[in-house]
Amino acid sequence: MTQTFNIRVYYEDTDLAGIVYYANYLRYFERGRTEAIRAVGVDQLALRNSRNLAFVVRRMEIDYHAAARFDDVVTVETATTEVGYASTIMRQRIWLAETLVVAAEVKLAMITLDGRVSRYPDDVKMALERLIAAT
Repeated sequence: MTQTFNIRVYYEDTDLAGIVYYANYLRYFERGRTEAIRAVGVDQLALRNSRNLAFVVRRMEIDYHAAARFDDVVTVETATTEVGYASTIMRQRIWLAETLVVAAEVKLAMITLDGRVSRYPDDVKMALERLIAAT
C-alpha cells in the first residue's frame, strides 16, 4: 500500500520566484508520513502521552526534480520499505500530476521523550509491518 495525500500550494509556501521554497517540501513529507502512520492505526499523540515515545527523523536524503508553484495541487506519496526494531525506512515522492517534483528516503527512529532510542512497542512494530506487507 502506498499512502497518498494531496496538498494545495499556498502563497506562503512559495519563494520570491513563485515556486515552493525547498524547505517547505519537508513539511509536506511530514504530513505524508503522519497520514501513513495513522493509516495503520498508530495514534502518535497517544503514543507520546501514554508511553512517552515519539517518532523522529534520523536521516533524510532528498532529490529535487521539478518545481511546484502557487495554487498547484501536489500529491505526497509515502511507502514503507523497511521496518526494524527501532527504525523504519520510508520512500516519499511529491508529484504534480505525472511530474515527479521531489523524492526522498527517510529513516525514522523511535525515541523516549527524554531523547533515548527505544525499540518499538510490539503493537506499533506490527502495525508498521502491516504497512510494509501491503506495499
